[in-house]
Amino acid sequence: MTPTGSDSPMESTHLLVFLFKHIKTFVVVGAFAVLGSSAVSLMLDEYFESTVVMFATSQHSIGEQFFEETKKNDLLSYGETEDAERLLQILNSHRIRNRLIEKYNLFVHYDINPQEPGAKADLAKAYNSNVSASLTRFGSIQVRVLDTDPEIARDMANDMAFLVDSVANKMRNDRARDAFELAKNTLRETSAQIAEAEDSLATLHAMGIYDFEAQVEGLTAQYGMALASGNQSAANTIQKDLARIGALANGYNNLSAYLEAAYEQKALLKKRVELMRVDAETQLPSSFVVDYASAADKKAKPVRWLIVAMTTALSLLAALLAMLAWDTYQRAQGKGVV
Repeated sequence: MTPTGSDSPMESTHLLVFLFKHIKTFVVVGAFAVLGSSAVSLMLDEYFESTVVMFATSQHSIGEQFFEETKKNDLLSYGETEDAERLLQILNSHRIRNRLIEKYNLFVHYDINPQEPGAKADLAKAYNSNVSASLTRFGSIQVRVLDTDPEIARDMANDMAFLVDSVANKMRNDRARDAFELAKNTLRETSAQIAEAEDSLATLHAMGIYDFEAQVEGLTAQYGMALASGNQSAANTIQKDLARIGALANGYNNLSAYLEAAYEQKALLKKRVELMRVDAETQLPSSFVVDYASAADKKAKPVRWLIVAMTTALSLLAALLAMLAWDTYQRAQGKGVV
């Protein structure tokens, strides 16, 4: 009985015979593939690559560093993964893309007619294929720009590093400005309430109420002395004063307690207003740029030898499969003839 694996050498020999038999065909197919792919690769535009590498900074309150006694964060520290992801979202946002499109007139540069239907989609596709920003395994962000002009590739990559600061600062300042306005309005309302309470307290002062507890204590002592000396008239006068002061005691105590707390709140609000003002007006870098882009002196793509090699290999493989299929078909047809 013939072993199952005994056919393998025969099949290998048959394949070698088959390849040798059709060697001319393979040479012709390979030659056409080399010539065709070479011609196509020479027609492709050359693209130059420029890159910028940056680390995100920690996105914390700037005013906190100046007005808080205990500083929880360091503005000079590198950002966490969340900070890098937020910065990456800004780099890939429409704000950055639209500014680059406008500055470099990318409709013209990418040879896209803005009046044609789907022009914006075509531009977005061209932009996304040439401009990208991604996280690296080191936690940094790499901005990568491909262009037929090495200087434009360099300028666009560097502009993205500058624009991300501008956009990030604007977003942070806008948010802080809203908080700043809210804090100012709250301070203004608190100051008005304090002024109103002080006016009410001044009215009580005009009525002879200065220090309720001390006044009551003093009048009570005088009342006792008047009674002890038998001066009923003075005792009656002092008693009336005590009754008058007692009637105003509740209002005086409430105003005093309110103003004590209000003064503390006003001092805190003043501090918060200054903190928010710093955050609303100050701009700090949102990234540490490790490497700015430079103009490349060597193209990044197309890799012509790779295009030729891959095209030739695929063409030869396709020819081999086609000829094997045809040979198998002919053998099947021959066996079917009686």
